[in-house]
Amino acid sequence: MNFKILVFILTLTCVSGYKILMIAPNAIRSLNILGVSYVRHLLKAGHEVTYVSPFPLKDKPKNFTQIDLSSTHLEFWNADNETNIGYLINQPLCEETGADYIQSTSADIAEATFKNMEMQALLNDPTVKFDVIISDYIESELYAALAAYYECPMIWAYSLGPHWYTLRLVDETTNPAYASDYLSPDVPPLHSMVERVKKLWLQIKWSYYKWFKNVPREKDFYEKALAPLFLKKNKPLPNYYELIYNASLVLSNDFPGNGLMPSTPENFKFIGGYHIERPTKPLSKELKTLLDNAENDFIYFSMGSLWKGKDIPKEVTQDLLDLFGSLKQTVIWKYEEDLPNLPKNVHTLKWAPQQSILAHPKCLFFISHGGLLSTTESAHFGVPTIGIPIYFDQFNNVNRAVLSGRTIRVDLTLNLVEDLRVAIQKMIQDYNGYKQRAKELSQIYHDRPAPPAAELVHWVEHVVRTRGAPHLRSPASLMSRWEKLFIDVILLSVATTLLIGYLCKKYFDFSKKVSSHEKKTN
Repeated sequence: MNFKILVFILTLTCVSGYKILMIAPNAIRSLNILGVSYVRHLLKAGHEVTYVSPFPLKDKPKNFTQIDLSSTHLEFWNADNETNIGYLINQPLCEETGADYIQSTSADIAEATFKNMEMQALLNDPTVKFDVIISDYIESELYAALAAYYECPMIWAYSLGPHWYTLRLVDETTNPAYASDYLSPDVPPLHSMVERVKKLWLQIKWSYYKWFKNVPREKDFYEKALAPLFLKKNKPLPNYYELIYNASLVLSNDFPGNGLMPSTPENFKFIGGYHIERPTKPLSKELKTLLDNAENDFIYFSMGSLWKGKDIPKEVTQDLLDLFGSLKQTVIWKYEEDLPNLPKNVHTLKWAPQQSILAHPKCLFFISHGGLLSTTESAHFGVPTIGIPIYFDQFNNVNRAVLSGRTIRVDLTLNLVEDLRVAIQKMIQDYNGYKQRAKELSQIYHDRPAPPAAELVHWVEHVVRTRGAPHLRSPASLMSRWEKLFIDVILLSVATTLLIGYLCKKYFDFSKKVSSHEKKTN
């Protein structure tokens, strides 16, 4: 017995947590949920985490350091600047703002992150060291410089699925005919020529903005702002183009089964659902009583953090209340302000414990904006949905869910309420079918060798233990573009063909001259 205790004590002394820098610089609530979930799981595993975010944690846990970006970052991605009527035009992001806007804004955020006073203090502290850098990835690779600066591996924490422009960081750009893109609502495979041309043009446009505008801008900032830091350490400044492709791993917030996906390399790992708490937190006594007593079950309605209740035009709000009031089911509406004269079956929550609500056995279906967190949670709990996409990846998410047979799409237009009425009636009439398909997807979601949170911790630790996990990297990352496209072979073939043609021509010209000369002599 004493020997077992000794072995246990020795094991504890041998275990030492890693020092991890987690960067979640975007002032988007859903991304903060994902970033905080990384922190939660890594701290629980015994690691020391420094968290760079515009949403500082109120209660700081042990082994945790906060770099607060709130003074410089909350102005970015400010949806409140949009007009109410602007939300009702129902256009995908690529048609509203374009790839250039997302890339340039992401570059603005990255530069502001490095310029932040607390971040500067961290970078200039010679005693600080990290074992791995984990950074949220939205269109900017500037954070890869930190891996070179601290001489440790780099992991991209990607909030979406295996999109082509993220796969290129660790492998090869995929064919636009069968690769997803959050800028496009089209779900692959694209059999229509028009869809394929649109997708190809979108990829060409994205690449133009990336390589002719934003990468040169980021490279210039990198060389000006980070060169002094590297100089202090007597280290040469690495080539920026090499840094972009030096990541060890991409951790994707998606899961196989959530729509058709392209093939992925070994260093692209799916951990979608890691933000879902297990076990689910209990409901408050008041809310639990309300849901338990829902005589005809209940419908949950939430448009996330982007389209708040105050942003909905008053006439649309009243029409929604009239619609919900005409139903026999209880309706739980996440609405951030007080609403007077509510129908008896409609209840508003300024803050909704969404996961706990979806876990309730009386939850019939979920009316959602189609964000990937909500999409994943509905898959986790096997709840069918009505999707009303607004922005970013939501169009693609909802369209994929529609193809799986568990979702009905409603467009966000001036005819929203009437279209939603039809969708609710359709969902209720064919509820067993939608519920069955939602359960089937939930079974696929849960059929994994390990929970997503455990996979997250495992792969982060694996990267550190194996010094960057070079064995997982695709050979594509070790080759230049001209090598992968066989440009040298093509050029050599063309040159050889031209040379042979030239020599043949010379030979035939010479033969003609000889033949002509012989005829004249004879």
